[in-house]
Amino acid sequence: MAATETLTAERILEATEEVLRRYGPAKATVVDVARVLGVSHGSVYRHFRTKAALREAVTERWLSRTEVALAELTGAPGRPAPEKLHSWFATLFEAKRHKAGGDPELFATYGVLIDENSDVVDRHVEALIDQVRSIVEEGAREAEFTDADPEATARALFHATARFHDPAYAPEWRRPAIESEFESVVGLLLRGLRP
Repeated sequence: MAATETLTAERILEATEEVLRRYGPAKATVVDVARVLGVSHGSVYRHFRTKAALREAVTERWLSRTEVALAELTGAPGRPAPEKLHSWFATLFEAKRHKAGGDPELFATYGVLIDENSDVVDRHVEALIDQVRSIVEEGAREAEFTDADPEATARALFHATARFHDPAYAPEWRRPAIESEFESVVGLLLRGLRP
């Protein structure tokens, strides 16, 4: 890090991802992060009081990227709710597959971090379910979906599609038939929402 560059929480999180990718969660240390940044480990601790806090923040940052991308779909006007809901689940599935296949070391690392930071994961899941609920409510208002309990419907949809976004299923995402299986499940769910 250049002497004129300000040490920010964001820069620390970027360096932490690099260190986690290189060493994995068992061997990565705050000292390693500080070394990458060219600062003392005390400088890192001024932003994140503990190693656990740093690991939680990097996990939250990683998960929030997906939330932001999906929020854009949720709020997009002018699309029918069934199309929007299909697109939302397809985007979630593709984002998870991309993370698993595009950076397998970091994906595996996040698997460990997610186990450590279940509160972060719980908040992430609730944010995603809230986005689905928003689409379901929109579909009900426009008479594109049944007028059922939007919260219960959103939870059911999210859990029914877990095979396509829960990291526990990541090994299955490389199977040739996974795309058609995704389409079959989402198609069935959308048909079940029709009024």
